[in-house]
Amino acid sequence: MPATTIDFDAALKLDPVKVRSLLDRVVMGQDPELGLDVLLEHNALRALFPEVEAMVGFGDGEWRHKDVWKHTKQVVRQAVPRLEVRWASLFHDIGKVKTRSITPDGKVHFFGHAEVGTRMFDRLDRRVRLFSPDAALKETVRFLILHHLRANQYEPSWTDSAVRRFARELGAHLDDLICLAQADITTKRPEKKRKGLSQIAELAERIRVLAEEDAKVPPLPSGVGDAIMTAFSLKPSRLIGEIKRALEEAVASGEVPSHEPCEVYVEFVRANKERFGLA
Repeated sequence: MPATTIDFDAALKLDPVKVRSLLDRVVMGQDPELGLDVLLEHNALRALFPEVEAMVGFGDGEWRHKDVWKHTKQVVRQAVPRLEVRWASLFHDIGKVKTRSITPDGKVHFFGHAEVGTRMFDRLDRRVRLFSPDAALKETVRFLILHHLRANQYEPSWTDSAVRRFARELGAHLDDLICLAQADITTKRPEKKRKGLSQIAELAERIRVLAEEDAKVPPLPSGVGDAIMTAFSLKPSRLIGEIKRALEEAVASGEVPSHEPCEVYVEFVRANKERFGLA
């Protein structure tokens, strides 16, 4: 069908739910790269997602930096066939077009492209209204765009507290983010690819092991609430629960170690009375 016979703007206004369902089939297909190229050929990207079309031909693929459109299509193809991850794969680098900078020595940077890309996604959604009807999908895609670099920043030198904090901050989106990070590795250099995938796998395994350990042994010792009440002459109340939750957050952030005797946590509270509502 010639591209001129397709009015995507009209179709979007007439039945946005149907348009989204058709686009879902493309990103979830067995060959999403082919599907995305068809959308490009028939001007669907220009009409619906000009932020995506702007990536086409952006980068020479060799000297300065990889072609962002080719990279994006590969990420979509490599991503697990889960709707949230596939859509986030398509949009995760849209901010690069607006953030590219080249230093005098020829190095290319895209500082802040995740944050810029997130704001672009917000504007995109307000314009086409394809994701707003599904609040959970929209929130997840937005979260993954904003945080898509974080898992790839992992280093084996991270402490257990840092790994726990990472998992806690990612929350329910953790698995989706790990999957996107794995798909985002598209280098043609075998050793670099192996190292990248290995480090993400190591991060995922550390998170799993620590979660199992924490499930068996809580980070705070039994009786810490009684110890706090005795040390500060407090009666059983909601405040004790709030103090314990604040202590758990301090453990997760690495401010104080886990699985220590009660005295350690009592002294930590004593040194931070205002923070714990005891000033």
